[in-house]
Amino acid sequence: MAYPMQLGFQDATSPIMEELLHFHDHTLMIVFLISSLVLYIISLMLTTKLTHTSTMDAQEVETIWTILPAIILIMIALPSLRILYMMDEINNPSLTVKTMGHQWYWSYEYTDYEDLSFDSYMIPTSELQPGELRLLEVDNRVVLPMEMTIRMLISSEDVLHSWAVPSLGLKTDAIPGRLNQTTLMSTRPGLFYG
Repeated sequence: MAYPMQLGFQDATSPIMEELLHFHDHTLMIVFLISSLVLYIISLMLTTKLTHTSTMDAQEVETIWTILPAIILIMIALPSLRILYMMDEINNPSLTVKTMGHQWYWSYEYTDYEDLSFDSYMIPTSELQPGELRLLEVDNRVVLPMEMTIRMLISSEDVLHSWAVPSLGLKTDAIPGRLNQTTLMSTRPGLFYG
């Protein structure tokens, strides 16, 4: 759960979210190094005289500033593609949960069990107990086992919705007439909002 004035991500609960956090740090370091280099070059250009103007026409300089950005983009793209394929992978799920978005609530159905379904309505602000979170508390929570691969089938009955749990690294759109699928696995117990 995020806390007030938090600047970073929520604590990772799934292996995918851990990978996303590592990728974020990796990319942020590359952006930081590029920004520092550009700031250094700009400050040099403003404070010193250009005495060697012939270096600006050099073939070697043009080759370097063409190849270096390509290498940097590859350093960002390869980990990104790896995580993208990891997120799309379905490894023999132990449980399947069908999630249907409605205009003001979500319907959940455990498809592996007979007749196990329920609706999850948001608790109105006037009925919240002390310590409960506005717009996040529901009357029926989804209970899922930890350290098991779970497949979520997500769709909508009427309008576009977004089914997201940030600490699990999940965000899937619920679109009427389309069945989207995502996989999740929680590595620790807890109450996760989304």
